[in-house]
Amino acid sequence: MNLLRRKIEQEIGGRGAIPFSRYMELCLYDPELGYYSRNAEQFGKAGDFYTSSDAHAVFGRLLARQFDEMWRALGSPEHIDLVELGPGRGLFAQDVLGWSGKKFPEFFCALRYVLVESSSALRERIRETLRTHLDSGKAELTPLYSLEGKSSRDSPTIVFANEFFDALPVEILGPKGSLRIDASDGHFIETWARPSPEEMEFLDRYSVHPEPDERIEVSLVAQQFMDRIAGEVQRGFIIAIDYGYTRDEQLAGRHRGTVKALRQHSISDNPYEAPGDQDITADVNVTALAAAAERRGMQTHRLVTQSQFLMGIGEANQFADAFEECRLPQERAKVALQLKHLVTPAGMGESFQVMIASKGVEEEKVSVLSGLSFGRSR
Repeated sequence: MNLLRRKIEQEIGGRGAIPFSRYMELCLYDPELGYYSRNAEQFGKAGDFYTSSDAHAVFGRLLARQFDEMWRALGSPEHIDLVELGPGRGLFAQDVLGWSGKKFPEFFCALRYVLVESSSALRERIRETLRTHLDSGKAELTPLYSLEGKSSRDSPTIVFANEFFDALPVEILGPKGSLRIDASDGHFIETWARPSPEEMEFLDRYSVHPEPDERIEVSLVAQQFMDRIAGEVQRGFIIAIDYGYTRDEQLAGRHRGTVKALRQHSISDNPYEAPGDQDITADVNVTALAAAAERRGMQTHRLVTQSQFLMGIGEANQFADAFEECRLPQERAKVALQLKHLVTPAGMGESFQVMIASKGVEEEKVSVLSGLSFGRSR
């Protein structure tokens, strides 16, 4: 029998039906049996899914170029902290650090790279990937997010979150109320409870109310996390890249009921099938995230797709970061295909939204960042 299923059933037996957010939290983050806690083999082609950093090192190289620009927009401070949330196996960090050291030595000298990863299995993989940088003190690994008392340097900060918010637990609301998960005869069953005032306020301000036979996610945890991040950043940037949508898109009838399970690159709409053995995600309400950041004094900037973001960064030098080390035509062709996967609608390019927020940076310096400049007249 699935051990996590048994553990969830025991919790339900002790406290009654649980919110969907609690079910999702146990499935993904239970310290022993959760999806992200058991092993580090979920990523890449052999796993259940792959992220942009799995596609090719060019993703990290392009972001290194953007981070360097942001550092310069902050006045090229002597020290800057780059905090990555949910860094997985550390491949993105490896690419950013390697390319920054090679191409942006002044930025690299100022940089301290902080990796925030709750999974002990993934932290072990990161230690293998980044051993040299961790040993030198250039990189730091921590299980818990906190910028409070991070150093005596009072450094400006860039927080980077790639496919992080979509894996945070959500509440689900339908016409009958707020979803609860109960158990009966070895099966999970759905029941409904009266929505909380916080859930209803979320629908009123940032989302839409569910139509008959419709479900809407309420991402209170993501909002709380963004509130905490934005509150602790004294000066700097937040970059969030994820499957995302705005309230206007929901009003137009899109992005309603986006919870899905992923296993071996297959998508299912059944989150109850294999608890702990499949990923569970929900598209990110960017309107709610932006509002949380703005309440903490950050300025959010125009939402762009990953395609627009990467094209803006890469067009100035015709993606030299991607092709520099290609010696043979077939190598160049392979990299071109990988780059295409990152930027085209058929790949990841139009599926992901990029939200950038800033604090303590002049607007004119933010507006000319290459990641926000694609399609604008220069």
